[in-house]
Amino acid sequence: MAAAAPLAVLLLMYILLFNYLMVLLFASNFYQDFEITWGNGKVKILNHGEIVTLYLDKDSGSGFQSKNEFVFGKIDMQIKLVSGNSAGTVTSYYLASQGLTWDEIDFEFLGNLSGDPYIFHTNVITQGRGDREQQFYPWFDPTADFHTYSILWNPKTIVFYVDHTPVREFKNLEKINIPYPKNQPMRIHSSLWNADDWATRGGLVKTDWTKSPFTASCRNFSVKACILHSRSAASLCPSNSSSAWLKLEQLDETSREKLKWVQKNYMVYNYCADTKRFPKGLPPECAATNASLRS
Repeated sequence: MAAAAPLAVLLLMYILLFNYLMVLLFASNFYQDFEITWGNGKVKILNHGEIVTLYLDKDSGSGFQSKNEFVFGKIDMQIKLVSGNSAGTVTSYYLASQGLTWDEIDFEFLGNLSGDPYIFHTNVITQGRGDREQQFYPWFDPTADFHTYSILWNPKTIVFYVDHTPVREFKNLEKINIPYPKNQPMRIHSSLWNADDWATRGGLVKTDWTKSPFTASCRNFSVKACILHSRSAASLCPSNSSSAWLKLEQLDETSREKLKWVQKNYMVYNYCADTKRFPKGLPPECAATNASLRS
């Protein structure tokens, strides 16, 4: 009987941990896994929950969020962006926590005049502070078909992917006192909204409402992540997991070459190169980021 006691204790600890946090892998059904957050009449769920279409008109945009909160994960979403003259519109896909000192990992797709390319806008917000924008032109037409946009978030790094090609990496640099999002659970969000005060050429081009309603669609959402069951477990994630997304500390050589290719040929704005914006010196993480890209 004495030998059974430690086993019982271990079993109890496992059950308690499982109730707090669970590593999961699933393909989403929007009816089951998401909830509409605004613009209720402008969110259409199609094909028995396989596709969600967001609408924007002059009255309102629309959006949804995941029912679950996550602590680290690899999230994929296929999105087809607003076609035609999309100037002033923004389709967003991001992770965000709650509160005044929230964390957020952003993909925002800034519309443009017909014939001009979209801009893929990325940002990382920690403890309510952002100002870490990088922007890219796509190397394809993001309105002609669905493309896969992914966010990998683990204790060591954040990587943004477009069709499985890395476009941006944000490393954990807490060792030099750079805040990193790791202690706040985040939900997945997507929305379509009007931002013609800033989105297109700094707000110079306004939304043409004669083209509305504008539409963007999402499908084939999948997640490999730690799902939160209790806020007391917000900083926990199984360290012995075999998941590649959780163990990743840096990109392999092939992925790093792809990242350099994107940033050389398609990056149109990098806050780490904006000396006019930061006349007293670039943010401290920029030195490490730029050195990593040169290596």
